[in-house]
Amino acid sequence: MRRMLTLVSTAGLILMTGIGTAQTANDPIATRKALMSSVGAAAGLGGGMMKGEIAYTPAAGKAAIAAMNASAVAFGDYFPEGSDQGDTKAAAAIWSDPDGFMAEINKFAAATGAAMEASGRPGPADIDAFKAAFGPVLATCKSCHEGFRTR
Repeated sequence: MRRMLTLVSTAGLILMTGIGTAQTANDPIATRKALMSSVGAAAGLGGGMMKGEIAYTPAAGKAAIAAMNASAVAFGDYFPEGSDQGDTKAAAAIWSDPDGFMAEINKFAAATGAAMEASGRPGPADIDAFKAAFGPVLATCKSCHEGFRTR
């Protein structure tokens, strides 16, 4: 039952993120927020499994990795000039140092891509394999937030 709840919750999370992103396509700030919400939920799921707070399953591990990867490959497209104004936590450094910001996005995409490859079609076989694949992804989140996020 716990496994099924985890899988249903994960599937719902991914579906809701896709719907939210589709609804905000004309608003880059709203789209960024939807993508970051997906990343946060995937990080919460993955972190919970890594800490043993949530039972690990390969499908849930793959879903967390896939959600991160989908956001990583799309994220950089939603920081056009002028989208630094409004209700956003994006730091001014994104626009003053676009090369540095894109380097962070590229590290995120590379880490999530490597995690996708390492996890195979069914997902990482066990929690140790998941930790090895997902840990580097979480590290890229931290490094980007340190230089390119406010608050």
